[in-house]
Amino acid sequence: MKLPIYMDNNSTTRCDPRVVEAMVPFFTEKYGNAASRNHSFGWDAEEGVDHARKQIAKVINSDSKEIVFTSGATESNNLALKGVAEMYKEKGDHIITSSTEHRAVIDTAKALEKKGFKVTYLPVDKAGMINPEDVRNAITDKTILISIMFANNEIGTIHPVKEIGKIAKEKGVLFHCDATQAVGKIPVDVQETGIDLMSFTGHKIYGPKGIGALYVRRKAPRVRIVPLIDGGGHERGMRSGTLPVPLIVGFGRAIELCSQEMEEETIRIKALRDRLQDGIMSAMEEVYLNGHPTERLPGNLNISFAYVEGEALLMGVKEIALSSGSACTSATLEPSYVLRALGVGSDLAHSSIRFGLGRFTTAEEVEYTIDRMLKAVNHLREMSPLYEMAKEGIDLKSVQWAAH
Repeated sequence: MKLPIYMDNNSTTRCDPRVVEAMVPFFTEKYGNAASRNHSFGWDAEEGVDHARKQIAKVINSDSKEIVFTSGATESNNLALKGVAEMYKEKGDHIITSSTEHRAVIDTAKALEKKGFKVTYLPVDKAGMINPEDVRNAITDKTILISIMFANNEIGTIHPVKEIGKIAKEKGVLFHCDATQAVGKIPVDVQETGIDLMSFTGHKIYGPKGIGALYVRRKAPRVRIVPLIDGGGHERGMRSGTLPVPLIVGFGRAIELCSQEMEEETIRIKALRDRLQDGIMSAMEEVYLNGHPTERLPGNLNISFAYVEGEALLMGVKEIALSSGSACTSATLEPSYVLRALGVGSDLAHSSIRFGLGRFTTAEEVEYTIDRMLKAVNHLREMSPLYEMAKEGIDLKSVQWAAH
């Protein structure tokens, strides 16, 4: 086993060597522009893009013409929300989303609010799950879009997407789904779930960074969006710009491998995740699981360690790559808004650690992580006067702290 250990696969993944192998020729030999239609370099590049488009479409059960390439899921989310809002503003100005969406959706919704759109942020239950009936009750005659994620990036909770899709169809409202954490890890079928627009990306599934896609439904209903980027009219006018052919080829290969290996990979990763969870939680008191106990991503584990500061814990296990909260919000010192939405107090939210297991995680690494986490938490608790007081049976909530 080599140190450091990578346990942050929900933020990004190592590029699979098989993906790199598929990409290399498109950097060095088949380096044409996919829009160059009058020579073999362009044809080779276009062929690579077409093949990747088919690979991606097959995995999510869509038509390859419904795949629009973007720079990643953040751009896809922006394109979906802003593109729909702009296109359908004559029809209505109301959007429904949830309080635990990724920042790429929440901040885009807030930007639309500044432009006069009305946004409803639905609450989640203690396990971080949306109640489909809340979605139904929030719909008005002005609602043009529902945007609910497939699975949460911090706590791994999988939402009842199929039920939400059914409600959206009944009400004639478009349904966008940020499936960045779900595609390639669990089965995602846009027909079965009734999703009209879906964002996902390459770097969460052992593909390259800088490439993502937005699925845009072409029939029943045909979805139209206003582009964010104007230019040469690439991607059927929805996203102009020269296509990054090597990245697209890598994205296609990555999603194909995920699809082929999903069943056995899920069993293996879930077993490792359960061992990690059990190894930590059975050996220590005052540790709490965040998110849904069963309806969760196979590789995600989010635990709060009471009386321990999350950042101090990360510093105590520097040889293990982990995150507290989400990588996209780790620049702020605020406790995770996702955990707060679950009703987790700020002290416990500050003590939460997210473990992300993946394709390259080994059983040996899991055992090492269990051992190091137990030692680090015990060490920090030994130094904590709060933990000492709690052990003595003092109710910390009732303590009157003296002001300086």
